[in-house]
Amino acid sequence: MESHIDRVGAPPAAVAGAILGFFGVAAGAFGAHALEASLTADQLHTFETAVRYQLIHALALLAHAALFRVEGGSITTWSWRLLFGGTVAFSGSLYLLIWTGFSWLGPITPLGGLALLGGWLLMGIAASRR
Repeated sequence: MESHIDRVGAPPAAVAGAILGFFGVAAGAFGAHALEASLTADQLHTFETAVRYQLIHALALLAHAALFRVEGGSITTWSWRLLFGGTVAFSGSLYLLIWTGFSWLGPITPLGGLALLGGWLLMGIAASRR
């Protein structure tokens, strides 16, 4: 028997989670094998934080897709969008900060963190309404 997901494709949160997961594993492997010798201890710690947050939120997006199959302008849609965008902003700004040294990227990281908080809050609200 064909499921709803088979007919319409994976939920966007699942696709976003898979993308973040793929690139998170790739970044982690790259950092462990290629960057360790070229980064300072502080930079390596920052890099590991970026990878950790990226992988945690990849899993959160996959769980989100399994729990909520609602699309449109709903609270669940905004939840996964904030989780995905927040991860890109948070981890992405840390990666760029390490690789470019541009200190002006620093303020982007907490904005990503705020988006992550918002995504988790909305996911909790959606879960409490089930």
